[in-house]
Amino acid sequence: MPRVIVDHEKCIGCATCYQVCPSKVFVIRKGKSYPVNEEACVMCRACITHCPTGAITIMHRDLEAPISRLYGG
Repeated sequence: MPRVIVDHEKCIGCATCYQVCPSKVFVIRKGKSYPVNEEACVMCRACITHCPTGAITIMHRDLEAPISRLYGG
């Protein structure tokens, strides 16, 4: 099961993650992105790829390692 983390110091609230996520994991509140539906995440990495500030990390809950490190990206 994935763990989606948004670094709110980096997040600019552009809503790109919200727009590109096929699983609707994110909501935008008070100008920041929040993962509210992590269990729906399919780990496609669209949010990571499109985030202009690199504010998003997806970790595998069992391994606690960033998905990008696990899959070589």
